[in-house]
Amino acid sequence: MEPALTPEPPPPAFTDFAIAEPLLQAVQKMGFTQPTAVQAAAIPRALTRCDLLVSAETGSGKTTAFLLPTIQHLLSNPAEQYGTRALVLVPTRELAKQIYQQCQQLLAFTGLQVGLITGGADFRVQQNMLRKNTEIVISTPGRLLELMAEKTPDFSHLDVLILDEADRMLDMGFSHDLQAIAAQCSKQRQTLLFSATLNHEGIIKIAERVLREPEMIGLNTLQDQHNNIEQQVIIADNTEHKQRLLAWLLLNETFVKALVFTNSRAQADNVSGVLQAQRVRCGVLHGDMDQKERNRIMTLFREGTINTLIATDLAARGLDIPGVELVVNFDMPRTGIHYIHRIGRTGRGATRGLTIALIQSSEWNLMVNIERFLKQQFKRRSIKGLEGTYTGPKKLKASGKAAGSKKKKLAKKAAALKKGKKR
Repeated sequence: MEPALTPEPPPPAFTDFAIAEPLLQAVQKMGFTQPTAVQAAAIPRALTRCDLLVSAETGSGKTTAFLLPTIQHLLSNPAEQYGTRALVLVPTRELAKQIYQQCQQLLAFTGLQVGLITGGADFRVQQNMLRKNTEIVISTPGRLLELMAEKTPDFSHLDVLILDEADRMLDMGFSHDLQAIAAQCSKQRQTLLFSATLNHEGIIKIAERVLREPEMIGLNTLQDQHNNIEQQVIIADNTEHKQRLLAWLLLNETFVKALVFTNSRAQADNVSGVLQAQRVRCGVLHGDMDQKERNRIMTLFREGTINTLIATDLAARGLDIPGVELVVNFDMPRTGIHYIHRIGRTGRGATRGLTIALIQSSEWNLMVNIERFLKQQFKRRSIKGLEGTYTGPKKLKASGKAAGSKKKKLAKKAAALKKGKKR
């Protein structure tokens, strides 16, 4: 007798989302029957009011993915303060008009108003529209800054800031404009950033500045964006084991220049000292160093006097050094944003790159989170003669994360209760 097949779950429907009836009516009238992949992934998370960093192509349905949860929030939370409540920034007038028209359709059965602000239209008319307390504004950055110079828009009570096609806006030179606008918006806002690619130096920078602990959604496979970079993982027992592995890699791998990333200044100094004792030609770069010393180290690295730089994320921001063929994550970065930022230092243009992450038990779940975000599994590697005793978690959850033991969970609960009693 053949085993019974487990039926596949039905595809999601818009009625599965916690959205109001007027929005469901609008969606039905627009002829939308089933959410696209980006809508199914982004709408439920956006409804929880967390910040999002989304990689999704034009034409994937992303406009509805950010407008629907934004409108739902405005309907569920009537305004108590004067001013625009949602702002959508886009790179071009054509896209702004397109989003404006779609937003009008979604608002058809609500009392909310949407306004359009672009260059080439009457300045005074736009000022008057903003003074009428229009809840949602779709705008290009340039004209909005002109209005802000006249003190017209009030974004101090903004609930949602959306950056659509952020990579295009950055390519068009709007980086400073976006930061200036974001600085005038409420600090308590939700921010949703949509980009066709996250393999973009500017996207990582702007995300770090305008997003707060974002959830990341990658709809177009990020692996495809890094197909000239081989990504490996080596499992390590502890920090000392990592140091031995790193020294071997830097003395035996073939590369012109290498970057080693740590999560702290103290770790960068410690690793540098260990490597110099092994006669690795390396230098260190972090925020505790004065500018003169940082410039000196960078000159030595560019000229090839040293071929390895140990750096923290903050110190390495904006570095563009030709010839980096190897990136080693001595410490696994805390987020997928930082991981992309780091590995993007190699494999530029047509050149090949190699990245290696050294992972100990406490970093396993971080690694799994980043693998899931990138939609790929890193290649596992070991070095003969330097194998450790730790080979991975004894038990894994379905997600690939380490499953904690019952003893550890009970110990944590007991410790928490004890701490509560002391207070």
